[in-house]
Amino acid sequence: MNDFFEIAGQKFTSRLLVGTGKYKDFQETAAAISASGAEIVTVAVRRVNIEKKGEPMLQDFLDPKKYTYLPNTAGCFTAEDAIRTLRLARAAGGWNLVKLEVLADEKTLYPKVVETIRAAEILIKDGFDVMVYTSDDPIVAKELEDIGCCAIMPLAAPIGSGLGIQNRLNIEFIVEQSKVPVLVDAGVGTASDAAIAMELGCAGVLMNTAIAKAQNPILMAHAMKLAIEAGRAAFLAGRMEKKKFASPSSPVAGCLLPVVGNSN
Repeated sequence: MNDFFEIAGQKFTSRLLVGTGKYKDFQETAAAISASGAEIVTVAVRRVNIEKKGEPMLQDFLDPKKYTYLPNTAGCFTAEDAIRTLRLARAAGGWNLVKLEVLADEKTLYPKVVETIRAAEILIKDGFDVMVYTSDDPIVAKELEDIGCCAIMPLAAPIGSGLGIQNRLNIEFIVEQSKVPVLVDAGVGTASDAAIAMELGCAGVLMNTAIAKAQNPILMAHAMKLAIEAGRAAFLAGRMEKKKFASPSSPVAGCLLPVVGNSN
C-alpha cells in the first residue's frame, strides 16, 4: 500500500516514532531503532549530547541523513524553558520540526496546558513546526490545532507508566475532529497498546520506555513495528459491527435440519 502520513510537508511511511533515551548505550539505541523501522527519532535536547564532538554523540550512531531528528523539550516545566531549549536546538542542528512538551510536575509528568499553549503560540510565530504533547482533552487538542500546531500528541497514560490507553473515547474524539495528524504519545507498554491506538485511527504512536526498558529492547522494537502495521491495516479494513448477541459463523438458512424420532 502507498500509505503514508504527512507532517509539516514531510511524508513518512513508518508510523512508529521512537525516543532515544533510557537505553544502556548508544549501540543498543541504534540496534533497537533499526529493528523498529522508525523514520523519526526524538531527542531530549537537555539530556543528549548533540554538539560536543569530543564526547560520544547520538549522530555517530543514528545518521541524521537517514533519520529525521525531532528535538523535544523533555524536562521543561515552563514555557520559557521550552522556548529557549528549542531555539538552542535550532541553532545547533538547524532543526525546525520540533516536539513541544511543558510538564506540570515531576510526579505525574502531565502536560501543563496553559504553559503549553503559550509556548506553542510563540514558537509557531517564530517559524517552528510544532508537534505538541498534550492531555487527552479534545477541547485542548482543538485549541492547539487552531493556533497552528502541525501534529497533536495526546497521552495514552502517564509518561513511562506502560499502562496503555486509559481513555479510548477521548482519543477517538480527538482523531475525529482533527485535520492534522494525531499521534498517541506516552504510556504505551506493549504491542497490543500500539495496535489499539492505530485501530482508533491515530496517524502514529510515539514511544520510548516501552522499548528501551523491555527485557529484550531489540525484539520489542520489532514487535512494536508489527503492531503498528497490524493496527493500521485493521483500521483501514474496517472492523465488523459489534453485537450484543451471538451470530453463527455459518448461515442457518438452507441447512438440513436434524431428524427427530424414528428414522423408519
